[in-house]
Amino acid sequence: MSREIKRSPENTEFHNQISDLTTRSMNLMLELCEIPSPTGYTAKAEKFVLDYLEKLGFKPWQSVKGGVWCCLDPKHDATTAEADDAALLLAAHIDTLGLMVRHIKADGRLRLTTLGSFPYNYVEQENVLVFTREGTSYEGSVHLINPAVHASREVNDKKRDDASVELVLDEQVFSREDVAALGISAGDFVALEARARLAGDGYLKSRHLDDKASAAMLLVLAEEIAAGRLQPSRKVYLYFSNYEEVGHGAASGHPLGIKDMLAVDMGVVGTDLDTDEHVLSICAKDSSGPYNFEFTTELVNIAKAKELEHCVDIYPFYGSDASCAMAAGYDYRFALVGTGVANSHGYERIHRRGVTATIALLHCLIAEAK
Repeated sequence: MSREIKRSPENTEFHNQISDLTTRSMNLMLELCEIPSPTGYTAKAEKFVLDYLEKLGFKPWQSVKGGVWCCLDPKHDATTAEADDAALLLAAHIDTLGLMVRHIKADGRLRLTTLGSFPYNYVEQENVLVFTREGTSYEGSVHLINPAVHASREVNDKKRDDASVELVLDEQVFSREDVAALGISAGDFVALEARARLAGDGYLKSRHLDDKASAAMLLVLAEEIAAGRLQPSRKVYLYFSNYEEVGHGAASGHPLGIKDMLAVDMGVVGTDLDTDEHVLSICAKDSSGPYNFEFTTELVNIAKAKELEHCVDIYPFYGSDASCAMAAGYDYRFALVGTGVANSHGYERIHRRGVTATIALLHCLIAEAK
């Protein structure tokens, strides 16, 4: 478990300055997490980010598949990129885990398929919204088939999968025809209720902190640049990808001139990892292999110099937008950081100490000359 470190007077002052950014970021996380955006159905989250950046005076643009790009200079947009810019790209993703209607059963219940990787145990008893292609939404919940403990002795031992778990609509439907009359069909998207809330002594609990926590931090840093309180030392791009959870979020659409790409995602909390919710996590290697040694070392050195609560870890079951761009052939230096997120792909939890350390690192990275 991490312990808060004693800082030098200079770093204490810097930490106090970042504290306000932490509060603003966490408030924005609450708002972002409540916007339904299961991967493949992210238009509302895309519009939120576009509108946010435009109100700050930037000129964001979208790739054909919907990812949101922005150069953090009001004078620049997609047409002003140069091959020798040596720019920094900070990437977070706004798509989340979710579900999709696989089949309408004869009794009006819905069989599901997952969007992204998570066990069905993590959605059992969850409230959901079903979105039709006509734009209507219907509430429901996900349950084990025959879930009542007074009616079944199999509740404890039954394997949870797409054959044993179903979506029950909060509508009076009793047949396939009843469900079809609502406009629901196979292929409709299903969003999980976020249940975002501040809790206890500095914690925030919600679904979808992976990766809306990072997206919120990037938007707050954009606010600082727009207000003149943070001066980038080089051209900086933000990218909010919308297909990270299915592996191709950052595979295309990059502007010219990028030298370094930093994926800002979630730090994994596990029994054989040093990360917890109270620290900045710097990932040295994930399932795609090691990240760039020099760039990662620069991040570690910033964390040490600023006395940020941090650790370096290896995530064996993890991929990021940086590893996706790497596999797509982009010739950058790649690295991965994030605030520690407990209970990944379930009902997740972070702490403001980890957010503070993460946003402090990003602040320094933007400001320091390369």
